[in-house]
Amino acid sequence: MLKRTAITLICNVLFILCAFAQASTESAKAKSNSLTLFTVNKKPVTVEEFIYLYKKNHQDPGKDFTQEKINEYLALFINFKLKVEEAKRRRLDTTQVFLKEFNGYKDELRKPYLPDSKLVDSLVKMTYERMQEEINASHILISVKPDAAPADTLKAYSKISELRQKILAGESFERVAETSSDDPSAKTNKGNLGYFTAMQMVYPFENAAYTTKVGDVSPPVRTRFGYHILKVSDRRASRGEVEVAHIMLRTGNTKENDKVKDTIFSIYDQLQAGMKWEELCQQFSEDATSKENGGKLRPFGAGAMAAVPEFEKTAFNLEKPGDISDPFQTQYGWHIMRLERKIPVPPFAEITASLKTRVARDERTELSKQDLQNKQRKEYQYQENREVKSRLMNLADSSLQKGKWKPVVTSNFGKEVLFTLKQKKYLVRDFTRYAEKNQRNNALAPTKYLDQLYQQFVDMHIGQLVERELLDTQPEYKYLLQEYYEGILLFDIMEKEVWSKASQDSVGQRSYYEGHKTDYQTTERAKAVFYSSNKNEFRTPLQELIADSSTQKIDEYLLKHKIKAESGYFKKDERAVLQKVPWSKGVHSTENNGIYYLAWLKDILPPGVMSFEEARPSVISDYQSFLEKNWISQLKKKYSVKVNDKGKQYILQQLQTKG
Repeated sequence: MLKRTAITLICNVLFILCAFAQASTESAKAKSNSLTLFTVNKKPVTVEEFIYLYKKNHQDPGKDFTQEKINEYLALFINFKLKVEEAKRRRLDTTQVFLKEFNGYKDELRKPYLPDSKLVDSLVKMTYERMQEEINASHILISVKPDAAPADTLKAYSKISELRQKILAGESFERVAETSSDDPSAKTNKGNLGYFTAMQMVYPFENAAYTTKVGDVSPPVRTRFGYHILKVSDRRASRGEVEVAHIMLRTGNTKENDKVKDTIFSIYDQLQAGMKWEELCQQFSEDATSKENGGKLRPFGAGAMAAVPEFEKTAFNLEKPGDISDPFQTQYGWHIMRLERKIPVPPFAEITASLKTRVARDERTELSKQDLQNKQRKEYQYQENREVKSRLMNLADSSLQKGKWKPVVTSNFGKEVLFTLKQKKYLVRDFTRYAEKNQRNNALAPTKYLDQLYQQFVDMHIGQLVERELLDTQPEYKYLLQEYYEGILLFDIMEKEVWSKASQDSVGQRSYYEGHKTDYQTTERAKAVFYSSNKNEFRTPLQELIADSSTQKIDEYLLKHKIKAESGYFKKDERAVLQKVPWSKGVHSTENNGIYYLAWLKDILPPGVMSFEEARPSVISDYQSFLEKNWISQLKKKYSVKVNDKGKQYILQQLQTKG
């Protein structure tokens, strides 16, 4: 796709892949003032479209906005529209290849205008703002599965609501958490989760934590684990991340704690006496994953070491890089810690790209998209016929799991209204045709998968309504979309009519060359091959192979030793290497900028007409122009072109005065 776009840019259209830049004030008048500039096959092209494209592709007010330049571009633009008209007549815009490429471009073009794009951007900003704070909160969990039966869900909700009322009535949150929470850790931590920041908890939980005031108890919040209530104990400025190294001695049933304690304090005394940290870490540390690199651990932030709070607390209490902690004990053993560095929350501009990637993959984006979809359904007046949908869902069977569902739908049922969007009716048969075409193998229950297809069908039609509104309200988007559409068509028709013909028609190339030989004059040049490498050893063996005229052996040697080769016709001043070797037939050795060369000058050709082989690259280019010129002449005979004098005067006036 990128190659097609690059070639299209080169091929004199000048307006395929420009950025979403300046929207001209004239383009905003497109609906109220549709003055025709010219017609191709009786199809009008407006002055607004021409002015929009001209301004977009011409940036120099001093040189580009003259009458001569405008007329030149108008001629190119007419030729462009002639080619597009021919492509449409051949229905090149109906092929699967075209539709796939165009729809891919359209999806990208549409993103900046859609709520989805703005949604992710707003979530990134909100998440970054939350990362500036750390929350200390406790919770109580009543477990319920995401796909639990309604009765079980209601039972869990009722229980968490009852516990919340007890706390609001005066019971201790910690006591209720210890006795009633389904989180096993609550038995020991009484529900307290310590400090955490954004992106460390599931999104609904995070949202509740950041929207609940210190000292308050949140309303029940549903996550994939069940129902929670939270009590926020504290909020503080984020401390960012910390990177530390540690020396660890394990404790446990097989080791005596007092002996391990004595050893760790002995190591500490040696550090204080000046022994190197890395040597003692290598000798004593029992953390196999870190001892080889001086005990260094990956940076971590608040909450990341919640299972070992003593470790996190000690790490953040160290102040300066190089500071060493007193020995301290965790559930894993005894440690001594050294601070490597403290890492504050990066500036927004620095973290935006990575944070956007994380947010896009996070649950918050999916949940927010669901909220957006619900808002869109309300905005576009979505009305579902529940009785008809229920009958449709009854047609689900196991063939859906194999992607081979073919429902038997009576004519009358097929005509029944399934739902409406802005009072437009969508029928049962519309959906069944969509489902048959888009179903895939899946492991879902048939009714659930059919409902998934139904939701996709509704969202697709809402997307089409959004698309129409964009075309009506966003002139930039409308013109850009047309540029891509016509640009892809141009590439396809040019490939068929000009580029492929010119590059593959050797008979036509030869005929064109014979008729235009005098156009291919040149000065003295050498027919030569340059062999090069950053190693000198290749030159003598290769020179011997050249002397033996062994083409196959030469190719094998070049491949084996990775020798670069370049052949062609070269004037003396075209290559620095030619300045360093005799200007005569033969094989010459030289060196240039640390690269060793073997220059084989096969022949020295006098000034004059180039041979067909030598001139062929230029011949192909000229032959393309020849074919294109003849083709355009044919198109002008095939399709009528009429320029509107009023429209032409209008663009000249607008561009020359406002350029």
